[in-house]
Order: sequence, then structure tokens, then C-alpha cells
Amino acid sequence: MTTIINATDPAEFLSLVPALAGFTPRDSLVMLPFRGTRTQGAMRIDLPDAEVDPDEYGDLALRALLQVHGVDAVALVVYTDVEPQQIPDGLLLPQLRTVEAVAGVCADAGLRIVDAFCVTPSGWADYIDEDPEIRPLILEPVAVPGIGDLTGDQLTGATLPPSDLVTRERVGRALDDLETEMSRREHGDRFVHADDNPLALLTAELVLDDLPGFAEHLLDAPSELSEFECAALLWCLGRPPLRDSMLVQWATDEDFGSRALDAQLSFSADHTPIPDAVGEIFLGRGPRPDPDRLGCALQAVRTAASRAPRQAKVGALTAAAWLAWALGRSSHAGAYVDEALHIDPEHSMASLIASVLAAAMLPEWVLRRGAERVT
Repeated sequence: MTTIINATDPAEFLSLVPALAGFTPRDSLVMLPFRGTRTQGAMRIDLPDAEVDPDEYGDLALRALLQVHGVDAVALVVYTDVEPQQIPDGLLLPQLRTVEAVAGVCADAGLRIVDAFCVTPSGWADYIDEDPEIRPLILEPVAVPGIGDLTGDQLTGATLPPSDLVTRERVGRALDDLETEMSRREHGDRFVHADDNPLALLTAELVLDDLPGFAEHLLDAPSELSEFECAALLWCLGRPPLRDSMLVQWATDEDFGSRALDAQLSFSADHTPIPDAVGEIFLGRGPRPDPDRLGCALQAVRTAASRAPRQAKVGALTAAAWLAWALGRSSHAGAYVDEALHIDPEHSMASLIASVLAAAMLPEWVLRRGAERVT
């Protein structure tokens, strides 16, 4: 269903931005790309640090905008906790140099600047006004059916689910038992040993005999994983060929996941090239994934990460970052990948995702979704 929203003045327009973004931005530049007179949603990037060159920041913002097909205009809204400064000539709005840089590169690229606003805790002002003044802002964002609560900022919902020490210790022991069993099987040892954990044996059979089936099973009740389901998921996500095939499967279906697994294992064994159809998924290209399916996968991965011992979290956090990026939640992806790199600064997949986020690259399927929220 498409919701048509008409704003008759700047204050009303600003009250609609949270509905377009899906949250109330903070410390952010929100760009609303237009095709003709219709906005294509909202794109958010962090405000630059003081040491960032405004022109480089403007180039980054323009690259993000130009990913939207047919964009010909843009509205800019800065959300900041910094209040304007009173100077002899009037008010000096925060992030003025940033907005000038972004507006300048957009204009040079042929994009029309629809509006440029600054929102602070005390109200809003117009960057384009020669003598700007702070005006009151409608505090409650306009409610739009189907959007939900908009009061949180761009990082709301990125925190991992709570877990207690007892649960983490149990998952850690299950992971140790599973790794022992998997190691034996990888070395051809199929015998039952006196110290084998029966649940570890059963889980090893499930994962090794039918990984695509296990990946599908996780989507059924993603927040209610057992200790050994968490352990098995963590074990898989710590191994790139298995992790990558699961991510591809969650973005497509079980049959394609089986093909992706075969391709990944062949590449690991003898460097057989990965088929383009599999690689394109990682780049966010191809048919749009089912967002509910990706959401369930993200929930399962977040559940496992929250219950994992510290060093075992990295694979799950990296998978969560990719899944969040695939859903258009770049802010959440950034939170997950930052945590992963804090634990393991050399993790290659986490570093790759961090580079993608730093370059403001977005999945093509996200940009094809009409009224889009890119966070």
C-alpha cells in the first residue's frame, strides 16, 4: 500500500520526515531524493566529524543520492543537538559548511535543491534564509499507518537481545562439544566416543547432512533457539563458505542456498570460480529478497550473537551486519560491524562490509523499492 502525504509548509514537511525515515534521526543528514515532485523516501548519513573535509563529505552524499534511479532533486535536513550561535549578523546555524558543500555538489550534478533545513532541540531553521530564525517544531511526528513507533533514533533496535551469564556459559559449552565432534568428523573419525555429548552428535548430523535444511529450520522460531541450535549457527557463521551460503539462501530460497553451498565448497576445495548469480547476491543485486525472510534470519543471528562467548560473536555479528544492510538498515549494520571489528580488527568480511558502508553503497534491490527508507 502506498501512503500519499502532502505537506503545506516547512514545519509540516519536517514533521513527516520521521515517517519517511522510519525513525526520528539524530546527529544526521537526511536526504530526501525526488523524481519530479514525488519524494522517493529518505536516506540518512552520519554528520561529519570536525576533521572531515566538507567537500569530501559532499561527494559521499552525492554518490549515495545518485544510486537512486532518476533522482533530479533533493531536500536536505540536518538533525543536530548543537544549537545555533548568535553572531553580530544574526544566527549561525550548525553544520552550515556541510550543507553548503552537499548542496554545491548536488547543484553541480544538475540536482535541484528543494529545501535545506536544520533541526535542533529548540526548533528548526532554514539554511536558505538570509536571516535565519529558530521556529517551533511539531514535537510529535505525524503517525502513518503501518510505520509503527517513530520516537527512537536510527540506532533503536540495533542492540542485541539480552542474555545472562548462565545462558552464555551453556552455549559456550555446547559450542565446545560441537567443535570437538565436528573436528573428529572432518578428520574421518565417525566413531562414538565415551565423552561424546549426544546432542552434539545429533546436531553435527543435522548440520553436516543438510545445512540448507538447518538454515531453513532457523527461520521458524528465530528468537527461541536451543543451546545447540545457537552453537551450530555460531559454528557455521565462523566458517566463511558456510556463512556465505547461508546468507545467500536467506536472501533467496533453499534451492538456491544448496547451489550456493556447492559453489562455496568447490571454491574452497579447488578455487572453482563462484557463479556470478551467487556473487551478485552479495552485492545487493538481483530480485528483491523477502524482507520477512531476511528479518527472521537477522533475528536468529542476533539471538545467537547475544548468547555467544565473546570470541564466537564475530561471525554472527558480521552476518547480522550483512542482513541489516540487505534490509536497508545501514545504521544497524554499522553498529554490528563496529562491534565485530572491536573483537577482531582483522576480520576480512567485517572489514569489507565496513568499507561498503563507508562508501554509502546500498543494495540495488533496496533502491528499487519505491518509497524507501535507507537508514
